[in-house]
Amino acid sequence: MTSPSSSIRGLAIWRLLQVALAAAGVALLPTLIWMPDIGIALFWNILIPVAPAVLVLIPGVWRNICPMATAGLLPRHLGFSSRKTMPQALRSTLVIISLVALLLIVPFRHVVLNTNGPATALLLAIAAATAFLLGTRYEWRSAWCSSLCPIHPVEKLYGTVPAITVSNTHCTLCEKCVTPCSDSTHKMTPMITSTNKIEKTVGRLFVGGFFGYVYGWYQVPDYFGTMTTMEWTTAFAWPFGGFVVSYLAFSALMRIVPRRNYMFLIRIFAMAAVATYYWFRLPMLFGYAELPNNSTLIDLTGVLPVWFPEASQVATTVFFAWFMLLRKSKRSWTVRPAYSEAAAASMGANL
Repeated sequence: MTSPSSSIRGLAIWRLLQVALAAAGVALLPTLIWMPDIGIALFWNILIPVAPAVLVLIPGVWRNICPMATAGLLPRHLGFSSRKTMPQALRSTLVIISLVALLLIVPFRHVVLNTNGPATALLLAIAAATAFLLGTRYEWRSAWCSSLCPIHPVEKLYGTVPAITVSNTHCTLCEKCVTPCSDSTHKMTPMITSTNKIEKTVGRLFVGGFFGYVYGWYQVPDYFGTMTTMEWTTAFAWPFGGFVVSYLAFSALMRIVPRRNYMFLIRIFAMAAVATYYWFRLPMLFGYAELPNNSTLIDLTGVLPVWFPEASQVATTVFFAWFMLLRKSKRSWTVRPAYSEAAAASMGANL
């Protein structure tokens, strides 16, 4: 059994990490504005390439230390959140906006964000301010973290078989602000939702389409300077076209595969998405880019062996196939805290 002193030390470490990452996020904004090359390298070529692997391996850790989560939950921690229960209709609307935002922002990287530090800073500042404002009104993670955050669908898709379960260091008591809770639901996926049909449809669309969307995104270069209508169209047509094709394939398989195998099918498409991401992204980081882009962290083409791109592609694909398809995991992202009296009473009333 964990001693009280150990729990306190553990929480102090988590708080230190939360503050450190929040401070790093604040410092990143002026860096993106006044030293854009450094800021872009730090955000788009270090943090973002690491993020998918983190969401696959340790989604609970990320949920504890994400700077946007810290911004969204700060009003609750400081005691000035209204702590309102989010209406189901609003939640469904935010879930739709979340998916649309993700699908639009990612192609926008090719035409603006990958090469424009101030634009990236503006995007991050708007997201943090939105998370904070929502946190002043709604209970715990119900608004930003589990509804509007554009990364949350990816968390649910990639985090189906986490390596570890950690303590939930934001929620002190469970108020059942979201049902089901992404953080404490075993084998969470975008298709596990409440009985709301809108959220179920959004989840199914994302599970089926994201693999093709990722593939399509990597068929487009970064555009520099003034862009033509054709270049704008290409930047969005490839990922959205891939999304449609991938979803149609997923939907067809859903009709063929027995219901008991749906979870495995979801994990196949999740694995395909993250493996495709690293298939293209890892070689790019070290200078092996087939299309013009601003995605190289350090050019090692004259240092690494000529077979590095193929070896990295095979290695990452095999790893994610093993981790996401062959491993057995019955873990949630985090441990659900004890129910509050109000949450426990509402559960008892529904029995």
